[in-house]
This record gives sequence, C-alpha cells and structure tokens, in this order.
Amino acid sequence: MAIIDHTTSFDADSIPTSVVGIAADVGQHDSGMHQHRKAQLLYAPRGCMSITVNDAKSGLLECVLPPTKAAWIPAGVEHCAKMRNVVAYRSIYFDTELFTELPCSLKLVGVNPLLAALIERMAMWPWTMPSHQQTKLTALFIEEFNLAEELKLLLPIPSDKRLQAWLQRLQSGKYQAEQLNKMVNEIGASEKTISRIFSKQTGMSYQAWRQQWRLHSAIEKLAEGASVSTVAFALGFASDSAFISFFKQHMGSTPSQYFKLHN
Repeated sequence: MAIIDHTTSFDADSIPTSVVGIAADVGQHDSGMHQHRKAQLLYAPRGCMSITVNDAKSGLLECVLPPTKAAWIPAGVEHCAKMRNVVAYRSIYFDTELFTELPCSLKLVGVNPLLAALIERMAMWPWTMPSHQQTKLTALFIEEFNLAEELKLLLPIPSDKRLQAWLQRLQSGKYQAEQLNKMVNEIGASEKTISRIFSKQTGMSYQAWRQQWRLHSAIEKLAEGASVSTVAFALGFASDSAFISFFKQHMGSTPSQYFKLHN
C-alpha cells in the first residue's frame, strides 16, 4: 500500500524495502519536527507545502515547495513539513547505505516532467514490492535527480530569542515582514541590533532576508491559488506591476508564466 490518509499509521524505517513511497491528499497539517534513518524526497504535484530543516551546519532553514520543486532531506536530519490547504503529497524514502550516489546533504531541486513522472510512479509502489523489481526505475530516478537544477532558495531562520514571537507571526501566514524601521517597537530592539542579529545568524542583511522571505511567501500564496493582486497587497507592494517585476527579477519569469511553465 502506498496511498495513505490521516488515519494511516506509517513509519518508513519499519518497512524493510530499500525504497518506500507514499502518496496522500493532505489538508491542514503539521508533521512536527522529526527525523528518520532513511533519506527522504518531498514533493507536491499540486498545492504547496513549507519545510523547516534543522541543519547541523546552518541551523534552521525554511523553504516552500510548489509543484516546481522537490526537497531532499538526508538521513537523520530533523525536519518538519507544514500544509495550510489541500496538498497532493508525495514522499519517497531511500536506504542510502544501498544508494551511495544520492546526496548526503540538504538539496532543493527543480522538477521537470520526467522527474515528476518518476516520483509519481515510485510514490505508488506497494510497500511489499521486492527491491530487485525497483532497480531499473530507481537507477533512472537517481540519474535524473542528480542532473536536476539545484536551487538556492533556502531561507535561514535567526535563533535570537527576541525575534521568536515575530517569526511565529510571520509563519502563520497572516503577517508580513515590515521594513526595518517599523520592527523596532514590535521587537524591542534598535535597528542596529536587529541588523546585527540577522547578519550574524543568517549571513544576510535584514533587507536581503526580507526580500527572500517575501519571495517564499509569494510562491506559497500563488501556488495556493491567490491572485497576483491579492499577493501584492498582502506582501506590501505598491502595485501589482511592482510585485510582478520583483517576482520576475528573482525567478526569471512573471508569476503567471512561472506557474504555467511548471504545472
């Protein structure tokens, strides 16, 4: 069985098959921070999910996964997946001791039609399928995955206690990251202090971090079906055209072109 719902008890590590796939339509869901011995590929052919990863070197990192992206979570890495609306969820777990060609570090990649088809097929495999029957398709998946474009869209999350309540409000999806001079009263620290925190803990200026956060939020809202006008207003852009220009600068295409090309 590979298709599951919220009532299904599932533990990838307890299944002896070297490649384990699952498929589900998931509504509002928070997996909570967890880890497993198998490595994991996360992908949503419809809808959008957000991923938080506790990386040993970089600390907390966040990304959004519309139908254009997949995330590779190495074995033993703590992570969490969240969905606010119905998502077509696909996840494939690999025993990386048997597949040494797969990466051992966190990776975010673009998903082309062939890779999407391979993920869909593997996610539907019965859990009782013998490993020797998986060999050819798994080899093709590994080749295609290793050739996929790697994306640099992971957002580092600062850990300073003074920012935690503010970060939680941002993660709710109901608030936006304001300009630095508007954060002083909310956080209770000076602009200089806030800037220093972001520079030290994320390696980015606050302005650069804010722009990356706005891009993540835009992708998530658009993937969930929000209009350009709604997203532009929610993220504080002066106009729809200003938002479209911002999106094109970072993603290489307008919002409508981006999702038309990748859906």
